[in-house]
Amino acid sequence: MKINGNEIKPGHLIEHAGGLWAAVRTNHVKPGKGGAFNQVELKNLRDGTKLNERFRATETVERFTLDQKDHQFLYAEGETLVFMDNETFEQLELAADFVGDRAAFLQDGMKVTVESYEDTPIGIRLPDYVVLAIREADPVVKGQTATSSYKPAIMENGIRVMVPPFIEAGERILVDTNDILYVRRAD
Repeated sequence: MKINGNEIKPGHLIEHAGGLWAAVRTNHVKPGKGGAFNQVELKNLRDGTKLNERFRATETVERFTLDQKDHQFLYAEGETLVFMDNETFEQLELAADFVGDRAAFLQDGMKVTVESYEDTPIGIRLPDYVVLAIREADPVVKGQTATSSYKPAIMENGIRVMVPPFIEAGERILVDTNDILYVRRAD
């Protein structure tokens, strides 16, 4: 679907300069001299590069949507992650680099959403929160409990997270996978 350059809003997905881009920020500018334009910060969906571009109201761009399918994480085999489509039961193999640092949060049987454009995977969305056990936690430093201080801890997946002083090794916690932050103790 074609849209005018001044209609681009944050979150829109557009085709521009031979690539697939997500609009991160927009700013409508009306200079004292010349015509108005829309200053748009774009992020490439394939490689993550950023671009600042000006779009005038007379320019048109192609807006698109991503296909989203639910998959289940099966296992990791070397540098390859294997997922199964929940509807067709077909297996999809993706490079671990495709998921990036968040691959450490994948757990057997975890449901994820694979986003694709024209049957080519573009991105993957993990659940916002996962439950993990603490493998190591630093001891509490006496006198630190009066303030809301946090201490470093290592989770079972090897990732370091800051936790409150009352969390000890062996406890299970809820972790935000987007920001890699402690949320609360798991039930």
